[in-house]
Amino acid sequence: MDSPAHYMEVALGEAQLAAERGEVPIGAVLVDAAGQIIAQNGNRTIELCDPGAHAEMLVLRQAGRLLGNYRLPGTTLYVTLEPCVMCAGALVHARVSHLVYGAIDPKAGGVVSLFQVGQDTRLNHLLAVEGGLLAEESAILLKDFFRQRRGGTVAK
Repeated sequence: MDSPAHYMEVALGEAQLAAERGEVPIGAVLVDAAGQIIAQNGNRTIELCDPGAHAEMLVLRQAGRLLGNYRLPGTTLYVTLEPCVMCAGALVHARVSHLVYGAIDPKAGGVVSLFQVGQDTRLNHLLAVEGGLLAEESAILLKDFFRQRRGGTVAK
């Protein structure tokens, strides 16, 4: 079993690939209880013309197809940015056990910043949440992407 930092580095790699495709650089990796990567992907909303093609959603879909089940208990999702409400809801429905994210999303965060979807006891599943793993690297990737899109310079 690899370290949490290793899985987040894989997610950062997926985020970088997303940026190279012109997508917002967010990457996700789903890991099973034994530490095996089940699925990994980055944002593809533009490429797929799909507002739901966030990295988290794509990874959950891939894992569901691979495992033959939409429920993914015992898994951990590593994602470079705090999930939005849509993605947080999907994590609850999929019964993902644990979420580890990098940077917070103060404008659209569905897990800690604006909403606490995974900790709402009115829902039928609670999600263990850890934030801040490689947060600076995740935030820099996003800031550089948007700065470059606005025509500014990229931080070194």
